[in-house]
Amino acid sequence: MNFPVVKGAAYALIQANDMLVHHGTTQTSERRKNAESDHLQDLPKHLRSFDHAVSYPPNQVYIGNISPDELKDYARPWYEHLDLSTSRDGKFGEIMPEDEFIGLMKMVDVFDLVILEGQFQTEVKEKVANHIILNKLKGLDKLEKQPGIAEEIQKLVDNHLAQPLYFNAKLVGCVKKAHEFDEALSDHVMMENLVSKASAAFALQLLLMKTDLKAEEVEYLIECSEEACGDMNQRGGGNFAKAIGEMCGCVNATGSDTRSFCAGPTHALIEAAALAQSGIYKNIVVLAGGASTKLGMNSKDHVKKGLPALEDMLGAFAIHVAENDGINPVIRTDGVGRHKIGSGASPQAVMTAIVTDPLDRMGYKISEVDRYAAELQNPEITEPAGAGDVPLANYKMIGALGVKRGELEKGDLAKVVAGFGMPGFAPTQGHIPSGIPFIGHAREMILAGDISRAMIIGKGSLFLGRLTNLFDGVSFTIEKNNGMLDIGFKKEDVRLMIAEAMRDLSKALAND
Repeated sequence: MNFPVVKGAAYALIQANDMLVHHGTTQTSERRKNAESDHLQDLPKHLRSFDHAVSYPPNQVYIGNISPDELKDYARPWYEHLDLSTSRDGKFGEIMPEDEFIGLMKMVDVFDLVILEGQFQTEVKEKVANHIILNKLKGLDKLEKQPGIAEEIQKLVDNHLAQPLYFNAKLVGCVKKAHEFDEALSDHVMMENLVSKASAAFALQLLLMKTDLKAEEVEYLIECSEEACGDMNQRGGGNFAKAIGEMCGCVNATGSDTRSFCAGPTHALIEAAALAQSGIYKNIVVLAGGASTKLGMNSKDHVKKGLPALEDMLGAFAIHVAENDGINPVIRTDGVGRHKIGSGASPQAVMTAIVTDPLDRMGYKISEVDRYAAELQNPEITEPAGAGDVPLANYKMIGALGVKRGELEKGDLAKVVAGFGMPGFAPTQGHIPSGIPFIGHAREMILAGDISRAMIIGKGSLFLGRLTNLFDGVSFTIEKNNGMLDIGFKKEDVRLMIAEAMRDLSKALAND
């Protein structure tokens, strides 16, 4: 077996205060009930500045300037202990302000649905043209065409023909509906889909700029967000993947979309690994954009408790999977974990299926995995809402399984859990936190020799679609690439192969 490798990873964050206020599901629901509610009145007072978002330690971990281990040394609450020495540009990616992102939405819009007010469009065009990443994307010329008039944009919004786009609480544009009566092409669906497309295109371009991968080398794209595009005849027909690749010049790529709620990205990476290992495609990119509807999901609790509205970040990523190069960390396709239909839904049953079962197949103990990455939601977002520290709960369950299996001592549990776990640092964007944000860090740590292996765990709630009550979960392990020994051969196999080759050589020489 010639295991595939992870060759690169890129991560993008977009601060989207005004989208939080106007397009987050919580705020939209509140506005329908009572547009003058206390929450909607108080929320703007809790929005943080772009500089605050950039200096917020968990965001810096996401883009690679701070490691998850280093985050442990930052005092909490993190929103009161900012790292002012940091930059919007990171080792793995970048944090983008909302005005630039609105400009990017127009750039990726190929059906002229995004209208931007003239002055705003001019200002954004200048910023985008000077941006080393954005100015490489297709569509820059769109910011020179068809500027909108403020009064006409307001009229479209007032007549419910378009979704408003705000920046600093000022109406600067809109997203029109794409069909007169097709709900799958309504203005709010097109808004969400363009947000997802634009943020994923940014992540893909970051990957191309920050690694050796060239756009024309990409052969397959797998998009795995939580959005769906289509029309009334096939509401989730797709294809986000090729639409995103088109913006970044991936002219030799095809692609498709994979969906499984929060577990979708891990499913997609397993699919990518299989495609690379089989030799069908040499270079595959798994990517996803952010979800505007998940902005501010817990904002009511944050506002009530006097906290900043921390769910103001759209998340996106792009991961490069390729055939084995003998250098980069391998994906152990012989140890993929899966929550089967008959696995059961208890926390112990889930963790057994996606953690210990695959470890048993590979011959590893729980303690032999250096890091576990599962549901890496930032606890400063989830704890005020009563959901607790989600990553820590996962680590404790894994540790408890180790004790039950006799692999860990109960008295050492807290120390062991602290060792193989890490603080949550990802925005609560559903599919974004589920293990994927650690891949860039894990790859670097493995290449540096700091760790040998890490398990990436994706978990999802299939019952959200109201078609089943089932839960979902998949996992895979990435580990150090030791050349031949890590591409499916055991040491004894190698010795036998060498001995056989020597015998053949001796026979050949004797015959001569």
